[in-house]
Amino acid sequence: MRARAQSARLMARARAVFPGGVSSPVRAFRGVGGEPFVAARGAGARLWDVDGNEYIDYVLSWGPLVLGHAPPVVLDALQEAMQHGTSFGVPAPLEVELAELIRARMPQMEMLRFVSSGTEATMSAIRVARAHTGRDRILKFAGCYHGHADPFLVRAGSGVATLGLPDSPGVPAAVAALTLTAPLNDLAAAAELARSGDGVAAIIVEPVVGNAGFIPPDPDFLPGLRALADESGAVLIFDEVMTGFRIAPGGARERFGVTADLTTLGKVIGGGLPVAAYGGRRDLMRYVAPDGPVYQAGTLSGNPLAMAAGLATLRALTPALHERIAARTTELVTGLREVAARHAVPFTAASAGSMWGFFFRREPVRSFADAQASDTARFRRVFHALLERGVYVAPSPFEAAFLSAAHGPRELAETIDCFDAAFQVAGAA
Repeated sequence: MRARAQSARLMARARAVFPGGVSSPVRAFRGVGGEPFVAARGAGARLWDVDGNEYIDYVLSWGPLVLGHAPPVVLDALQEAMQHGTSFGVPAPLEVELAELIRARMPQMEMLRFVSSGTEATMSAIRVARAHTGRDRILKFAGCYHGHADPFLVRAGSGVATLGLPDSPGVPAAVAALTLTAPLNDLAAAAELARSGDGVAAIIVEPVVGNAGFIPPDPDFLPGLRALADESGAVLIFDEVMTGFRIAPGGARERFGVTADLTTLGKVIGGGLPVAAYGGRRDLMRYVAPDGPVYQAGTLSGNPLAMAAGLATLRALTPALHERIAARTTELVTGLREVAARHAVPFTAASAGSMWGFFFRREPVRSFADAQASDTARFRRVFHALLERGVYVAPSPFEAAFLSAAHGPRELAETIDCFDAAFQVAGAA
């Protein structure tokens, strides 16, 4: 058993000052049980905790670290930027440069606005859609996560689909009622909701779901949503906070051939610092103040450190490098499937670019209901067996995993061996 005495002491102190001892809930390991480790440093594909234990990291700060931990190109960019100041509160060159680079790779983002979190990006995109359409209701999909703003903390389905039920106390019922939820990959259910009443302002979706585990779209799902938005007058929003620059160099538009009206980005575009953005059609973004009446602001939006880290990351993430990481992701997923088959463990795994995931279930997962029907008890056992062997995957069966440029043949081989051992001791029924 790995010693984690210092982690335990620090977590005891943390619980006295933070709810659950953490600054974000999933870090508390409630989905898998046990005590979290406390990170001391990261380098490349690996993390070390305060007790000196080493882990191959497939969480990568929940997706941003596409180049790995502490890449020199990002550290150098930050060092240079810090010499000139950390925040100005007025326009600066780096934010223009990063916006132009994003637009070059995602030309559907004709105009954009930087914010500091994915939640800010998605709630701002919804506000723009409501201003454009004059409608209040939005349509989302079960299992998709769009941040912790009130409209997104809603579960709706079956007989209460048109009413909305808050997943979180503190969300007013009147707000919850404005969010409709359809099952993922169910176009008929989405169409019925989008056409109900006076329609919806926006249809928002993760093009590849990452916060219910890794769930790809059916081939006709995203094109069907595009057609439904056109028919109903709704604004189609792709939440690419997780998938942006992960599933393809140009995101969902490049991978699936479907163009959203608005797109939200985060994670990779900050290179490990707090950055997000929303943008899209010029006529829609003209609603945003000061050009238009939709108000949105942020003191640290576009701050030079975050812009420098994002620029360094995207410049380093060439199409050739993206392809190399994607190929290694495919290699890893293939290896894990083979290991699971040798042990006769019910297992399904898939990837898109450098984003991947797995479930303990024989059948492919197409919806959040499918994900919930997977063997979550087996996941918990395997998670801890992997952690003991130095492999860190997300501490929840409902989160995607990631690869970085720093994950090489050695890391992949070690990981497959660790899964092999974990299946032997923890994968049995």
